[in-house]
Amino acid sequence: MKETVIAIYDIGKTNKKIILFNDEFKIVSEIEEKFAETIDDDGFGCDDIEHIERWIRESLVGLIHSEKYDLKAVNFTTYGATLVYLDEKGERLTPVYNYLKPVDEKIPESLYKRHGGRDEFCRRTASPALGMLNSGMQPLWLKAVKPDVFSKIEHILHFPQYISYIITRKIYSEHTSIGCHTALWDFDNMNYHPWVKIHGLNLPDPVPVETVNEIIVEGKKLKVGIGIHDSSSSLAPYFKGSNGKFLLISTGTWCINMNPFNTEKLTAEQLDKDCLCYMSITRQPVKSSRLFLGYLHETALKFINEHFRKPEDYYKKIKADEQLSSFLKTKFEGKKVFFQTGPYARDLKEYIDMYEFNTYEEAYHQLMNELGDLIIESINLVIPVNDDIENIYITGGFSKNDLFLNLISRAYPSKFVYTSEIANGSALGAALVVSGSKSSLNLGLTRCGL
Repeated sequence: MKETVIAIYDIGKTNKKIILFNDEFKIVSEIEEKFAETIDDDGFGCDDIEHIERWIRESLVGLIHSEKYDLKAVNFTTYGATLVYLDEKGERLTPVYNYLKPVDEKIPESLYKRHGGRDEFCRRTASPALGMLNSGMQPLWLKAVKPDVFSKIEHILHFPQYISYIITRKIYSEHTSIGCHTALWDFDNMNYHPWVKIHGLNLPDPVPVETVNEIIVEGKKLKVGIGIHDSSSSLAPYFKGSNGKFLLISTGTWCINMNPFNTEKLTAEQLDKDCLCYMSITRQPVKSSRLFLGYLHETALKFINEHFRKPEDYYKKIKADEQLSSFLKTKFEGKKVFFQTGPYARDLKEYIDMYEFNTYEEAYHQLMNELGDLIIESINLVIPVNDDIENIYITGGFSKNDLFLNLISRAYPSKFVYTSEIANGSALGAALVVSGSKSSLNLGLTRCGL
């Protein structure tokens, strides 16, 4: 007898996956692909969308005709800050432009000037000024440099909804994709910002992310979701499984702190400190902050490893030593060894004096003390004055780092701090959304004790 499954297409910048979940939301299959980049019509690197389109169509047919699985639903989770343009026949007009593509600063600056200035525009749209990473700037750029192409646009889709469109041929928009630092959404009024209409951008009115279409593919009836932005999707399992209000700390190259329960409006000062808002599956703002944690950690480790002649993964053997940590805080009070000083400084020093330390353990504890100060500063940006968050969930690579967990637990003694072991959280969120499941979920929680 075939096993009933939900298929999730999880499309990142580096890896593309098909993940199959059974009725209990356990992963039963995971297929990972890496597609070589191509170049756009200006010679700038971008995803090979034609390859992705073929892969989706062909793999879906293969799943439908599988002798092992009975496919009942499909959904999609992808990176954000990417738009796709369709002509009047519903055909894609351009390559999928890379959000790292440079943009003439005059284009966003003209928009800021017309709508209250840069600080007010960025505050109102909860979007730090990030060039093409503010995906709303992409059609403005297209309008300025390729007006003939812009004039042919009939519909503009966010990337998750375009991936769904490949299968359904239905036009949608939803809040998680609009709300990821796109500069398109007015968070004061919870609608598209007025500039969208003024500039003639044909964006669909958003619908609930749980919207599902029943379509026939290869004679098989399928429920097909409309796609979801990956950061918001990663929060979905916690809405399903948490018994109280929570803050999610997702760690890796970036440490992203997401608070879905902070109702305070974003301030210009918070924006300047790399704070922004996503939107959740419940269509509410998710105040978020970030720190380049993994990169800073990896870069500083190279100095420590070279000085003490240790292998690159030696730090994984280091256990939290509270006495050593306290000694170092006293020794270096008011002084930083690894990081530059100054208001909200986050850069490593050009020269790090490793002779301040007698042992590897001392150096690594001091690095984590200093990183801890930066992490706490970043987390505090998303904690409101009237804080009633009960739980902190930590996922990703640093959820296995004793010193990191110790720092968070000590910084927030009134909260329950847990590590959470959820494999492929964004894909799981997309599966929960398309399934409409109301049942509780096991988050794989482990309490962090001191």
